[in-house]
Amino acid sequence: MTTTPTAIPASHLFLADALGANALVLRPAAERFHSQLDWLDSWHSFSFSSHVDPAWMGFGPLRVINDDMIAAGRGFGMHPHRDMEIITVMVQGELHHRDSMGHAEVLRAGEVQRMSAGTGVVHSEINGSDQACRLLQIWVEPSSTGIDPAYEQKPFPLQRGWTALLDPQRQEGAMAIHRPVRLWRAQLKAAEVLKLPELSGAAWIQMIDGELEQPWLLQRGDGLGWTPRPAGAAVPPTMTAGSSGADVLLFGLH
Repeated sequence: MTTTPTAIPASHLFLADALGANALVLRPAAERFHSQLDWLDSWHSFSFSSHVDPAWMGFGPLRVINDDMIAAGRGFGMHPHRDMEIITVMVQGELHHRDSMGHAEVLRAGEVQRMSAGTGVVHSEINGSDQACRLLQIWVEPSSTGIDPAYEQKPFPLQRGWTALLDPQRQEGAMAIHRPVRLWRAQLKAAEVLKLPELSGAAWIQMIDGELEQPWLLQRGDGLGWTPRPAGAAVPPTMTAGSSGADVLLFGLH
């Protein structure tokens, strides 16, 4: 892991002893890096652009989680990427995508985009609508470099429980990237209880909106990761939404 685990305040966690405090990493929303322009309001869970902290270079293969709000008619012009898996989870509004592979697509709320930069790709992401849009852009380090660039996007209607967005075997209609990472999204109603999937390795929870009240107190923008658990320790089997419900991403990392 590239992130040094930090102490978890008792006010933020329940059942901390079940995992062992040293196995948990908390990234409170207010402590993330922040970039603000006249058209962009962006919060970075890990080091990004001019924001560099050796303690927060990523978590396992996770390199970037950016929560971006982009103004109407603005966005990111053509720029290059290489040897990175880039996932965009569209939360609200729409985004117009163009790339050097010939794709020209509109990404709308509820859709997910994955792009393998591989040997090199150039793309732009512009909010072509008259309303601000919000998205989470995620970068994952691939298992190998020098692969062919690729692009895919799909709508993911959220079902009761967990909806798979990424899966190495593309189970349940999920997309796959060049890393055996699993990604789910769930929207919980107030006080709803949801069982966690079976997770054998490290994991990361990213709060899109709302709050969890058990087994961890987490709110919009908070992130929580755990390393492979010590022998005999168990991840709490369920989580419970707070009074405002919760919109949650869960990563299974390898």
